[in-house]
Amino acid sequence: MTMKIIPVQPFDLVIFGATGDLARRKLLPGLFRRDRAGQLPSEARILGAARGRREDAAYRELVETSLREFVRPDELEESALRRFLGRFHYVAVDADSPEGWDGLEALLASGGERVRAFYLAVGPRYFGPICERLAACGAATPDSRIVVEKPLGHDLASARDLNARIAAVFDEHHVYRIDHYLGKETVQNLMALRFANALFEPLWNARHVDHVQITVAENLGLEGRGGYYDQAGALRDMVQNHILQLLCLTAMEPPGRFEPDLVRDEKVKVLRALAPIDMASVAQTTVRGQYVARNGMAGYLNDVGLRTSATESFVALKVNVENWRWSGTPFYLRTGKRLRARVSEIAVVFKDAPHSIFPASAGAVHGNVLAIRLQPDEGVTLRMTIKDPGPGGMRLRGASLDMTFADSLGVTAVIPDAYERLVLDVIRGDQTLFMRRDEVEQAWSWIDPILSAWEEMPEGTRPYDPGGSGPEDALLLMHRDGRRWRDIAT
Repeated sequence: MTMKIIPVQPFDLVIFGATGDLARRKLLPGLFRRDRAGQLPSEARILGAARGRREDAAYRELVETSLREFVRPDELEESALRRFLGRFHYVAVDADSPEGWDGLEALLASGGERVRAFYLAVGPRYFGPICERLAACGAATPDSRIVVEKPLGHDLASARDLNARIAAVFDEHHVYRIDHYLGKETVQNLMALRFANALFEPLWNARHVDHVQITVAENLGLEGRGGYYDQAGALRDMVQNHILQLLCLTAMEPPGRFEPDLVRDEKVKVLRALAPIDMASVAQTTVRGQYVARNGMAGYLNDVGLRTSATESFVALKVNVENWRWSGTPFYLRTGKRLRARVSEIAVVFKDAPHSIFPASAGAVHGNVLAIRLQPDEGVTLRMTIKDPGPGGMRLRGASLDMTFADSLGVTAVIPDAYERLVLDVIRGDQTLFMRRDEVEQAWSWIDPILSAWEEMPEGTRPYDPGGSGPEDALLLMHRDGRRWRDIAT
């Protein structure tokens, strides 16, 4: 099976922070793969923008170095590489200075009428100043699009301020708040599973679903992000955006049509239906953890270079969605650093059969589990109870129906990286997989009371060993309800 390639219209993409880690690791390789596949028109240009002064040729050398580091050698055909490098230009601009911005506008104007997109692969403190500079020099036309990365604020007040500064220059329909989790093939397949099949949607409710688990586990530590991470923590860094987005897609009602605002309307409804977690409930519904040094592995404090810190590197939450579909069915969320494996999944755990007709000697009949795996090895599995093959009577065992995309779709179907899809969605003008302003602010409205309650709690973070599943208290969070977490395993 091969994927259908649909070219996009001519565009100019300006990448601010063009020499940074995100551009080098994700954006440049992703754009190269789309160009190699034939999706970029011959007129498309990519403009690198950063503070340092350099010529176009020097920037193209940096691009080539990045591609040779982060793209598989078998993908780097010389003809494709040379064509791609020919698209690049470089402009030296500084968000804190007016110099260079007129040169950026002149370069953009030389391209004539085409899509203009500005990708802000920089820290959020630069979002407002860059937008204002783009407006002042005339580069931000009425149809220009802007892409902003997380973190989208530190709390509700800062998110509102950030959104207001962006809105002063760009209309909301031209703002693309990117969450790369929403670009993953499996996340989009979740909507297809639910809304394109008659099998699951009738069962997708509190009558049939016992609970839902959403896990985003990482086996690495902070990887040089200690300064940022210690100011954020797992709740802000992962739950407020990635995990709440996954919860919304799992819990949302079917939109009338697959259109950006209709999809996002339903996600906002889920966020508004989340039961608040405040001082009265925080101890029973949340767990914070921090990994410690053990068995030769550095602890959190070693990684951030501090003697003390109250920042959580692990968080587990019990969340209730207070609406007719989900009343009484909890959602358990967890994420953490230095855990046993790198794995992200959504597991929908169905209720047990109401009555077993089989004798006790046949074994237990367990509820079905639909697991949507985001990483690694994107795919879907359905856990079922079957008869153990062979003679000797009825013996029951669990078995999985496995649809790992790399296997099911054939070896010729290479799953694109999330950034490949999302950047081209910006060019197409498709906002379906991007967060709307009210989504961001509603998520912070729910997160802020948890942060405030944590500040008032006498108990802080719980220690946990690197390479495990998190603190013991996280296990108790589910054990109190007679449930258990799924194993974190590769």
